[in-house]
Amino acid sequence: QVGFEDYGPDCDSMRITAFLDIPGQDNLTPLARLEKYAFSDNIFNRQIIARGLLDVFRDFSNNEEDFLTVMEIMVRLSEDAEPTVRTELMEQIPPIAIFLQESRPKFPTAFFEYLMPIVVRYLTDVNNQVRKAGQEALLILLEQDLVAQIDIENKVCPILLDLSAPDSDDEYKVEAVNIICKMASVLSRTTVEHMLLPRFCELCSDGKLFQVRKICAANFGDICNAVGQEATERLLIPKFFELCSDSVWGMRKACAECFMAVSYTTSPEVRRSKLSPLFISLISDTCRWVRQAAFQSLGPFISTFANPSSAGLYIREDGTLSIRPSVQDGNSSSCQPSNNITSVSSSTNATLSSSEQPMEIKPESSTEEVAAEVNTKLPVENLNKDKREESSDSSSSGEDVSRLSQGDKVAGVVEVTKDSSFPGTNSKLPSTEDVFNTFLYWRPPLPDISQDLELLQFKTEKHKDSCSVPCNNCVASSEIKKVLESLQEHLDDPDVQAQVQVLSAALRAAQFDSVGDYETKKMEESSGKLQNKTISDETTVSDATCSQMEEDAFSSPTSQGNISDLSASSVLKSTVKEQHSGTSECLKKEQESNPQLEDEKSKLQDIIPQPLLDQYLSMTDPARAQTVDTEIAKHCAYSLPGVALTLGRQNWHCLKDTYETLASDVQWKVRRTLAFSIHELAVILGDQLTAADLVPIFNGFLKDLDEVRIGVLKHLYDFLKLLHAEKRREYLYQLQEFVVTDNSRNWRFRYELAEQLILILELYNPNDVYDYLRHIALTLCSDKVSEVRWISFRLVVAILQKFYANNANALGLNFINELVVRFRHCSKWVGRQAFAFICQAVVEEECMPVDQFVEHLLPSLLSLASDPVPNVRVLLAKALRQTLLEKAYFKSVGNPHLEAAEETILTLQSDRDQDVSFFATIKLKQGNMDNTTIEKQS
Repeated sequence: QVGFEDYGPDCDSMRITAFLDIPGQDNLTPLARLEKYAFSDNIFNRQIIARGLLDVFRDFSNNEEDFLTVMEIMVRLSEDAEPTVRTELMEQIPPIAIFLQESRPKFPTAFFEYLMPIVVRYLTDVNNQVRKAGQEALLILLEQDLVAQIDIENKVCPILLDLSAPDSDDEYKVEAVNIICKMASVLSRTTVEHMLLPRFCELCSDGKLFQVRKICAANFGDICNAVGQEATERLLIPKFFELCSDSVWGMRKACAECFMAVSYTTSPEVRRSKLSPLFISLISDTCRWVRQAAFQSLGPFISTFANPSSAGLYIREDGTLSIRPSVQDGNSSSCQPSNNITSVSSSTNATLSSSEQPMEIKPESSTEEVAAEVNTKLPVENLNKDKREESSDSSSSGEDVSRLSQGDKVAGVVEVTKDSSFPGTNSKLPSTEDVFNTFLYWRPPLPDISQDLELLQFKTEKHKDSCSVPCNNCVASSEIKKVLESLQEHLDDPDVQAQVQVLSAALRAAQFDSVGDYETKKMEESSGKLQNKTISDETTVSDATCSQMEEDAFSSPTSQGNISDLSASSVLKSTVKEQHSGTSECLKKEQESNPQLEDEKSKLQDIIPQPLLDQYLSMTDPARAQTVDTEIAKHCAYSLPGVALTLGRQNWHCLKDTYETLASDVQWKVRRTLAFSIHELAVILGDQLTAADLVPIFNGFLKDLDEVRIGVLKHLYDFLKLLHAEKRREYLYQLQEFVVTDNSRNWRFRYELAEQLILILELYNPNDVYDYLRHIALTLCSDKVSEVRWISFRLVVAILQKFYANNANALGLNFINELVVRFRHCSKWVGRQAFAFICQAVVEEECMPVDQFVEHLLPSLLSLASDPVPNVRVLLAKALRQTLLEKAYFKSVGNPHLEAAEETILTLQSDRDQDVSFFATIKLKQGNMDNTTIEKQS
């Protein structure tokens, strides 16, 4: 054989089939020579031909007859008895198919007639290596959309269905299941649902091979995503339940790992009612590896409950968190649905209670605004949550009031409590027509119980001063019973059921009150102080105000059901008012005997199933590290921003203690994880909660190990911009602590600091920059590592630009003088070289007026022409030739500074150092940056 000894296994970089063009003693044409070697007895020859088929097709693509001859040779070569030849050939199929796609006008049917049958045949090849190559080639072809739909349905899918049949060989079946699962993500939904989904469901219940079930479990999320919500809930969820209870722990572990993907494709109802209990069973599994996988997936699974309309945040296309813009109405405390409202009460509190908002709020498109408006439920009772938590007796009636809020929200009435932070609420409550929208809250009308409520109100007023608390309780109890009896006929309505639950709770509270509570109430009234401002404002509404609210409600053009809801609320309000003092005393005693009661109450919420949150909060328990995973706290910290986003800032109290525990964890990897995500959490919580709860932890991270501090440093600008100006100024002095590291060789830390300082400049005024950041920049300019110095020179230029952009010319001039002294007259040549670079960057960025530059910097720059070190003169030549003389100011005729610059250039052109004269003579052409050319200047 001729010519093959020079071609080794690593000859892909050269044209493998170049030997075809070499004239030999056989006097054969290239095509005949190709056929000769393609069917040679030497295996290596056939391998070379298979490996070089793409080059062969390119060579013969100009002649259709020769091209078809090469196709016939390839088909015969695909039937070679040697597996390595077939494998080499199959690896070339995808690039050949792409080439044929590009040359389709010449050969429109070549791929379907010649290549596709080879791929399908190799799926059932007897050699394992050949089959794997065929499967990989098929996936590539599907991803590139090179396979026609008819071929998929008539050739590929039938082969896979036969290979995965119950009576198929075990090895073939496992491979077929694997390829089916991988194909699902690249095929159309219709094809997957009609052709592959039934077989996948059968394979999930395969009792013969656990490997088959394991592959199904591992890829279950991809299949769900491929077929959509309807097919997932109808066909796949029952199979998922079977796999989650499989006797083999590997199946249950695989299910736990893909739980988030499965949950993502289901409806909120299925997610809450079916998947949540199923996940709890996995997280309580007897196998440690299953529990470990479940806890790792717990945070991602909780994140699938997130609702942007309730969290007040959403994720932009670039992956960053943003706040939905809100509408601030200073004349009313009501939240009115409008075309501009796209935020929810979770972010309204921070918006209304602060005079400035340091975070930039970017409005979105009108389509998103309308969608958010329709989906928004406006739970306004959360607005004063922070106020209620600060009150000392918030637990006295908080449970009853929360029930009232839930009942009102279900019924469609949004109620706003009085609060000093909302102007205009002290005079009167807003009318229901301001906060009610029949489009958002509609359901069949409820019976009119206004007469019963008027009677109840009258009796309450009549006995207010003359009767004791037990008497009032009797009146309230009897009247509540009457209202409950009137609602019995409408128990089929979910809203009526919610009202019945609320009124039943009020009835029980009235029955268990005692006579001794009356004395306690008198003592509290004589003190003239309300221990819980927000709760008392809501529950001790005067009788006149309640009557006025009822009159407004009855006269408003709303449904009759709204009247019933408002009336039910009034009943419960009056009852809570009478029971307030008695229940306060009872709860105080209960809390004294059970100090954990208040802490347990603070962890309650209604966004996600409470058992899931309880399990997540338990991940910080040291016992979990012993029984589940030593790094379980790290997984908890990693997913905490997602859980916080799901719960919303109104439920931050549920996660606050957990976050503080993680921030003080002994493992630095846990603290490092939190440090890298604290800026995202700050966006979720808003400026108020950030200042109260995150800033102390942020301060602790600043003094931590370098491995933790780098997480804070990488997003330092993102965090500081969320703080108010006063709080932000407190960090000016602490920024210099980043210059000192545990390991002086950790230069990337200082490099990151310089990059962040360039961004941070915009957050401070010129005086603060001059007093604090200037010193850090000059220190970094003297760093031992050149990479740190070069980025620091950019920082110095940015500081100059900051001064002159804000008309702080005096500060800019002082800084220039300091740069001249420190760098131009530096005893080390690297300092003088840095001065030339800084001057060049100043001209490039145009960060200062030209007249200021030529007066204060240009003379010192030109004086470097006599520097004894060639490296300094080289940079001077570059600065003059490539930057300075290219500016329009220096090109103008009669410029007095142009003559001095040209004289310096002439001096450098005759420099004794070749590099200096070279860069002083040439200049880069403007235009095509890819093909930069150099021209000589005489």
